[in-house]
Amino acid sequence: MPNLKRQKTVQEMEEPVVNLDVKYNTVDTEPDVQRPLGREYPKARSQMPEKQLFEFAEYRPQEAEKIGYSNYSYWKSVWQNFLKNKAAVVMGCVFVLLFVFTFVASAIGKYDIHMAPDPQNRAYIEPNAEYWFGTNGIGQDYWAQVWYATRASILLAVLVSFGQVTLGVLIGLVWGYVRKLDRFFTELYNLIDNIPTIIYMTLIALMVGKSMLTMGIAMVGFGWLATARNVRNLVFMYRDREYNLASRCLGTKLHRILFRNIFPYLVSVIILRLALAIPGTIAYETTLTYLGLMDIMLPSLGNLLSAARAVFPRAAYTLWFPAAIVSIITITFYLVGNAFSDACDPRNHV
Repeated sequence: MPNLKRQKTVQEMEEPVVNLDVKYNTVDTEPDVQRPLGREYPKARSQMPEKQLFEFAEYRPQEAEKIGYSNYSYWKSVWQNFLKNKAAVVMGCVFVLLFVFTFVASAIGKYDIHMAPDPQNRAYIEPNAEYWFGTNGIGQDYWAQVWYATRASILLAVLVSFGQVTLGVLIGLVWGYVRKLDRFFTELYNLIDNIPTIIYMTLIALMVGKSMLTMGIAMVGFGWLATARNVRNLVFMYRDREYNLASRCLGTKLHRILFRNIFPYLVSVIILRLALAIPGTIAYETTLTYLGLMDIMLPSLGNLLSAARAVFPRAAYTLWFPAAIVSIITITFYLVGNAFSDACDPRNHV
């Protein structure tokens, strides 16, 4: 019995001792650590005084409100998802550099775009050290012509595309949400869509004029159809959701319902439509110029491509340079548009 009692005493001594320091609010399980305050209790926390078990938690209203907030940012998440697509990021940088270079090219070029024509001595000179892109049919420097045309076509395409998408989104929101106007917009859509757009453009060019401003406004006036139809179908999906019904019952105004409740769900579709409209506008401008429906005194990509087709076997370089730039713009906006559209989709945010 004395041996057993001794073993039990040794076992109790080897057990860890819990030391709760009131001053530092720490629990120590090492038996040899000396603390200036507090008592030692081997096991039973139930035997500790209430002063050592509990501590008053101070309430701060500002910190309490922060608990309900989140650091999530929609556009920050969009940007992070977009950067994951390396191909789209690279092509986006290529397009930005291409557009910036259109302003730099005129400064580093040897000749101005308004160089006097010389069709006899300088017509269709192959690219060389003197003329980096060669010359055109009237002896002007093709380097200056190509880069000026690129800048003009990009600006025209961006402005027209923004106009088409903006008008299409506004009409599509009203068309899809207001039931009384559905019949009117449907008949208007059928009236414009069932007749080829080139007929409208021809009539406008003959009756009003062939200037870039006139044809640009005409392209906006007839280019909103596809965007409006797409937006209208999407609005039908969200119009009778519970939160929209609650907003109508509370008397929320129409424009707040459209732009606060429905419009955020359409961002990815709008971005994609805009990205595809820009190269589409350049291609459409090329077609109009080729058909003689746009009278552009200064060069554009469509104007250069139209002139190059007639002399392609003789001066193939006149087609290579503008065609390569149009291809780069088209591929860039296709990749960037799809990547940014996927990044804007809330379902892809984690």
